[in-house]
Amino acid sequence: MDLDVFVAAHQAQWARLEALSKRRRLSGEETDELVLLYQRATGHLARVQATAPDPALVGRLTTLVARARNAVTGSRSAGWRDAARYFTVSFPAALYRSRRWWVPIAVVSLLAAALIAWWVATHPEVRDSLATPAELRQMTRPGGEYETYYTDRPASSFAAQVWTNNARVAAMCLVFGVFLGLPVLWVLAGNILNLGIGLGLMASAGRLDLFLGLLLPHGLLELTAVFVAAGLGLRLGWTVIDPGPRTRSAALAEEGRAVIGMAIGLAAVLLVSGCLEAFVTPSGLPTWGRIGIGALAELLFLLYALVLGRRAAAGGEIGDLEAADRGDLQPVAG
Repeated sequence: MDLDVFVAAHQAQWARLEALSKRRRLSGEETDELVLLYQRATGHLARVQATAPDPALVGRLTTLVARARNAVTGSRSAGWRDAARYFTVSFPAALYRSRRWWVPIAVVSLLAAALIAWWVATHPEVRDSLATPAELRQMTRPGGEYETYYTDRPASSFAAQVWTNNARVAAMCLVFGVFLGLPVLWVLAGNILNLGIGLGLMASAGRLDLFLGLLLPHGLLELTAVFVAAGLGLRLGWTVIDPGPRTRSAALAEEGRAVIGMAIGLAAVLLVSGCLEAFVTPSGLPTWGRIGIGALAELLFLLYALVLGRRAAAGGEIGDLEAADRGDLQPVAG
């Protein structure tokens, strides 16, 4: 094959294909032309590789075919658009869809923590089983461990430590869901037990108001994030048992992608709560001011999850990948 004659014969088509591949919007006729020229260029590349593999021409046609393929298939790279869509559509939709799991879990967990706190505060023998009297005094006295916990380290490093620990707990709840949700209950129970014991010990020392003033500024948002993670983990575990009208593999793939994707959003929520715990909780603001900031953060999150999330879910969003990025599913009988 004479390469000079071959290039001269097809040069105009390649130039037209390159021009169409660079356009952001095409008409219907131009789209058809793009597909046709792409198919021809693919054949040209195969012919050159088979009969006269000139490196320069092969490289040129390879680049042209790759660019045209991206234009034909609509390939794209992740960017700010994907991040914006995740936080404005996918994440709130997933929060809203899972509300029937995490809202009841939050209510039951807080009631359980209150019950544990009452039990610890009103039963001296329970407190004695937890630690010695000297250790209890050390924890609950003015300037004790519960109080200095928030101030004995630099705020920035404390925020990083808190965020890392809480993100780990949330991730455990999400990942453990695949094991029928049983480990999720264990993680959640441990957190609720610690909360109830802390409330009970400070109440028994007559310092519950101080403890709540230290806990609520960050604890409202922090606990909500943990409850959401637990709810999602339990929902994933239930999907293993009852996949509904989907096949079990399809159901696990869909719910699993949504759950793992939620880890990013929850990490962001826990970053906010960690900053509140490091910078607001130990600050010199009055107690009502610190609690007010925490309550505002919690209110904004609930509006985000239940109002914006409802709107996204009403539009058909399920918190999974975009439809174009998901594989086709084989229909199953209902």
